[in-house]
Order: sequence, then C-alpha cells, then structure tokens
Amino acid sequence: MQIKYCCTNWGSDYDKPAVFVDKVLLAGYEGIEINFPSLSDAPTKLYLKLIADALNTNPDFTFIAQHILPVQNISIDSYIFNVKNDLFELSALQPSFINAHTGSDYFSFDDNCRVIEAVLNISQKTGIPIFHETHRGRFSFHAATLIPYLRKFPEMELVGDFSHFCTVSESMLEGQEEILEQIIPHVAHIHARVGHEQGPQVNDPFAPEWENHFSIFEKWWQAIIDFKKQKNAKLITITPEFGPAPYMPSMPFTKEPLSNQWDINYKMMLRLKEALQK
Repeated sequence: MQIKYCCTNWGSDYDKPAVFVDKVLLAGYEGIEINFPSLSDAPTKLYLKLIADALNTNPDFTFIAQHILPVQNISIDSYIFNVKNDLFELSALQPSFINAHTGSDYFSFDDNCRVIEAVLNISQKTGIPIFHETHRGRFSFHAATLIPYLRKFPEMELVGDFSHFCTVSESMLEGQEEILEQIIPHVAHIHARVGHEQGPQVNDPFAPEWENHFSIFEKWWQAIIDFKKQKNAKLITITPEFGPAPYMPSMPFTKEPLSNQWDINYKMMLRLKEALQK
C-alpha cells in the first residue's frame, strides 16, 4: 500500500504561493493541504495555478482543500446554507478530497445529522470525497460521542486527528480502546500530530519527555494503516500537522515559538516513512 505525505499550508501564510509550493516539492512532499480564506483573492488564484502545474507534472500529486467556516452566532438552517455554498465552491476546484470541519459540539445530535446528510449529498452530487475531521468544537470532538454518528452514517469517512480526543478526555484514551477500534475503520486521512492530556500539540514530539506519547500515536497510526491493508486499500494520505503559535507552545512575553513548525513537520514525515509499515 502506498502512503503519500502532504504538507500543510497552515503556518506558512507568510510565504508567497510560489515560494511555498517550491518548498513543498523540494522537501519531497507529494501533496498540499490548504485552507483558502477566500476563493476570489489573488493568492488563492495563484495557488490554484501552481497546484495545477504540479498536477500536470505529477498526476499523482494530492490537493486537499479544507472546509473551515468562521464561528458565527447563526441558526442551524443558516449554517447548513453556508456549508453547502462553501463545499460546492471547493468541489468545483476538483481537489483530491475535502477535509471538512463539520457541525458543532453544541448542536443537537439531530442538527449535526442534518449537517452530515447535507455534506454526504454534496459529495454524491459532485463526486468529490469529503472527510470529516475529528476535532474539538465539531460534532466529532469526543471519541465516545462520535460512535452514534458512525452508526447512523456507516459510510462516513474521517480525517483522524486523535490529539483532540486526548485533550477533550484529558487522557491518552486509556480504557477507550474498543471505541477507537470502531473509529479506525472510518479514517481515510491522517493528521500526524502528537497531542497530550492538556493540549492538542506537544512542544516537540522528538523531545525525550514525549517519547511515550509519540509511541502511542504511532501505534494508532499503524493500526489505521493495518486496517487499510486488510481491506486491500491502495493508498492512504498523511499530513504532518504541527501548527504555528498559539497552537505551538511559546515563550511568555516574547511569544517566541518553542520549536520550528516547518522543521518538526518535515522531521515527522521522515520519521514516519521509516517507522510505519506499509
């Protein structure tokens, strides 16, 4: 089975599009995961041209579009209207798939189901796969409360970022092994970030004090890959996704990040290329 590693654009906003895409290709990534704040501005149009150029050079290049709506105090009907508009616009860009930050932790189960149904319908109409990221603040914020949604929508596919489960549960998911076993078959894309009991991102996963946490996450990622292999899947994608400050812990007053985000993500890709068994 092939594992393709994609580079997050998160934290590289200071780079001009051409500089960022060149860095991605030179570093050996095989795709880009990106959130476009606007689809009409000049940087987005340039990014789309550069991504098209990369696809022309390498048809296997992966383009992942992110769907992240701003937080607004609006009705569920208005929220679903905005979700549909954004996803139809993103689908028109013909990404490999869309990573959707979907629903809300404070919506009712029925309202979140309405959102999920709308997303599934858009995916069926457009032919673009849409995966739901496991994330704080979304319908998928907690491992145990995600299970009823998976039972109602067995076809649902996820972006697995288990760091959020750890933070919400204030644990390394001890005692939740059976719950994870129900979630893992739905994971279609991995966000490779190491979190901990008090936050979604350690300061440096390669520091010795985080060795045990890193090991736990690697076992989860390997379990996802092993399941895909058992199902004869040909491909899975992974985005090392350590973020910039304030996701990245920083020094007080100076706000200096404790680690270099780009370096950690690149080092994570190299580590996983050696550690994960395809």
